[in-house]
Amino acid sequence: MKKRIILTGGGTAGHVNPNIALLPSLEEAGFEVLYVGSYKGIERELIEKENIPYKAISSGKLRRYFSLNNFIDPFKVIRGYFQAKKIIKKYKPDVLFSKGGFVSVPVVMAASKKGVPVICHESDLTPGLANKLSMKYADKICHTFPETARFLNGKAVHTGSPIRDDLKSGDKEKGLSLCGFKGDKPVILVVGGSLGAAAVNEAIRRSLDTLIKKYDIIHLCGKGKVDDSLEGRDGYKQFDYINEEMKDIFAATDIVVSRAGSNAIWEFVFLKKPAILIPLPAASSRGDQILNAKSFKKQGFSEVINEEDLTDELLVDTINKLYENRDTYVEAMEKSGCMDAVKTITKLLVDACK
Repeated sequence: MKKRIILTGGGTAGHVNPNIALLPSLEEAGFEVLYVGSYKGIERELIEKENIPYKAISSGKLRRYFSLNNFIDPFKVIRGYFQAKKIIKKYKPDVLFSKGGFVSVPVVMAASKKGVPVICHESDLTPGLANKLSMKYADKICHTFPETARFLNGKAVHTGSPIRDDLKSGDKEKGLSLCGFKGDKPVILVVGGSLGAAAVNEAIRRSLDTLIKKYDIIHLCGKGKVDDSLEGRDGYKQFDYINEEMKDIFAATDIVVSRAGSNAIWEFVFLKKPAILIPLPAASSRGDQILNAKSFKKQGFSEVINEEDLTDELLVDTINKLYENRDTYVEAMEKSGCMDAVKTITKLLVDACK
């Protein structure tokens, strides 16, 4: 008889892709998988592409700032909790794995109430609000950065970040062809995250005239963020988001410019891609990306530019420095002993079923 697992997590691709990375290993371990997410979040689109059964629940957002929606969303969360309980009662999972995001909180609470073992995963150096709320209901909390253990109330298991193994199987020529590049210049991949990053997008576009003299640029600019006036420009290819072809895009990439979301930047280490990290500023986030970026800079994996310091000249100079010294960054990543998170987490989930 197959073991049953519910996966949950959503809001951004960073809360979904690690779950997707686990799917082949879970199937090999004999799990039947159900995904629980929100009605309209990015998780629905990504999971349904994987042909995984999907159940949607009501989901609110937990904000750190004043909004009238703060008075409405608790009722959405309560509704989501009862919907999750109903799903769990019918599906009868042996274990639940949560990757975080606001939609995961009522699912974790419902699973714990029904006596289902709960394992969470925290990608950032310090726990996000959703995982802080879920922590008391979790049996174990996996984490990516070694420094995170001290925040997890004795439930910590250092696993690393689950990353899709197929990302290593990309075809460089396919990636170049997809972008219309000849392969005669080094390639910069610019990643604004699944929701886009206005400051990064604007800085790259302002610097295009200088950069495309030396580099070809692949720009993942976020949904709805494509600049139509730049379509068809030689040496510059825009996408709002890429999934299936990402492995080929990575294969064609020499260096990366990116925000500092944990899941994305650990993919760069996994693939040995030197990066410039431009973390979300503290004024518009809880500061997790700043801590992630500092850790990567300290370990020699990347360069860091704070958004408030970002100028066109500094961006271009740092890109040139990174590319010219790329072997130094690659060497640091090769020595990092990147963990096999997929294997470690799958074993935890199998053991939890016992």
